[in-house]
Amino acid sequence: MNLKFLIVDDSQTMRRIVANSLKNLGYEDFVEAGDGKEALVKLAADDKINFVITDWNMPVLSGLELIKAIRSDEKMGKLPVLMVTTRGVKEDIIEALKAKVNNYVVKPFTPAILREKIDQIIANTGGGN
Repeated sequence: MNLKFLIVDDSQTMRRIVANSLKNLGYEDFVEAGDGKEALVKLAADDKINFVITDWNMPVLSGLELIKAIRSDEKMGKLPVLMVTTRGVKEDIIEALKAKVNNYVVKPFTPAILREKIDQIIANTGGGN
């Protein structure tokens, strides 16, 4: 299955780590955004993006606000979203789940964990179309 990822994180280093992890898992197609607002612009401009991996804590528009914006949009509402964040307390995870994030990874993570979460999301969403 061809997945095109949008990697959203205000840390260029973190975007590179996620991108390298995706490459190691065999995924070569991805674009990057530095915050939620930039992510929404890229999503609007590229209908080939079919999977979002986002951080939570970002300037301008947070990952949580990004998820809410995606879920409230008729065209993008079903996009699979994986949140990768340092926020690991139960309340934060519950808040992200209420915003309808598909899955949640706490940093630091391994490529194996990333693969597991992506595979779970694909299995649960039927491929993100």
